[in-house]
Amino acid sequence: MKKWLHNWRLFSLFSMIALLLAGCGKPFLSTLQPAGEAADMQFSLMLLSTAIMLLVIVVVTIIFVYVVIRFRQRKGEENKIPKQVEGNHTLEIVWTVIPIILLIILAVPTVKATFDLADVKPMNKEKRDKDTLVVNVRASLYWWEFEYPDYGVITSQDLVVPTDERVYFNLKASDVKHSFWIPAVGGKIDTNIENKNQFWLEFDQERAEKAGNIFYGKCAELCGPSHALMDFKVKAVPREEFDQWIEKMKNAKKPVVTDPVAKQGEEIFNKSCIGCHAVTPIDKRPEQARTAPNLANFGDRERIAGILEHNEENLKKWLKDPESVKPGNKMTGTYAKLTDEQIDALTKYLMSLKVE
Repeated sequence: MKKWLHNWRLFSLFSMIALLLAGCGKPFLSTLQPAGEAADMQFSLMLLSTAIMLLVIVVVTIIFVYVVIRFRQRKGEENKIPKQVEGNHTLEIVWTVIPIILLIILAVPTVKATFDLADVKPMNKEKRDKDTLVVNVRASLYWWEFEYPDYGVITSQDLVVPTDERVYFNLKASDVKHSFWIPAVGGKIDTNIENKNQFWLEFDQERAEKAGNIFYGKCAELCGPSHALMDFKVKAVPREEFDQWIEKMKNAKKPVVTDPVAKQGEEIFNKSCIGCHAVTPIDKRPEQARTAPNLANFGDRERIAGILEHNEENLKKWLKDPESVKPGNKMTGTYAKLTDEQIDALTKYLMSLKVE
């Protein structure tokens, strides 16, 4: 009795913990609010598989309750053995065929969706339509690079895409395996060092507007101490607005700094940072030489280091001690310790890097 009571208490405790943890997620990182064609397909499969699972649980529970009540031991019948069904061919066929039917019901739409989501023929360079958008995604510890090869534009951390059309992705990693994931828009896919993965996503305009035109992306593969902090943002805008952004990026030049404080920051940047960071979207260096995020439109971005609110205070915090923000990052220790005055100047310069 005491052992049973102890087990029941443990079960109740873990059930309560599971219930509380289920509410710890964030709505903008939920797959249960699909915001695109791929997400809708995957959400439908989730609903189908959940419905099949619940159907099986309900049917088995009903049968179990029926058997327990129908064949419970009655007074005076302690030695009576119920009729045995071993060797009943009809029953054996029924409980063999039913699981097969359920698997077929789940398998057919799953296989169809798998092939639909893997269809990247439109991104073939020789046959590609001029309006088909292809983005090269490169994952590094702990940041993301986004290259628009048909436009010669490179940016980092903030991915800008048009809505209501398929966007095709080439994905790879530059150091260890990562995984590209925008929960509201589609399933995750690995970025590998040795090979390139490809897939497509579609961003729904109506649902993008409800989300403030910003979707949240993450690395979904344990890659190091700051794996949970390897975030990026997706700005989904109408095609016309996207084309305008691309034109601004293509025509962006190295900024002309006039503010004296920002000018001092530019000098510090050119001494300590320019070897790793580019400040124009047109970067013709090979990817092996692009060892840090492109900062061309840094002042327009949603976050500092992908995770901090975009303001001067957080930028100063990042510049002063990047290790305290993202442990294990590759920027720590690559430049001499900066004074508060130098950090103020560098912050002023970086915040001036805009194309909008």
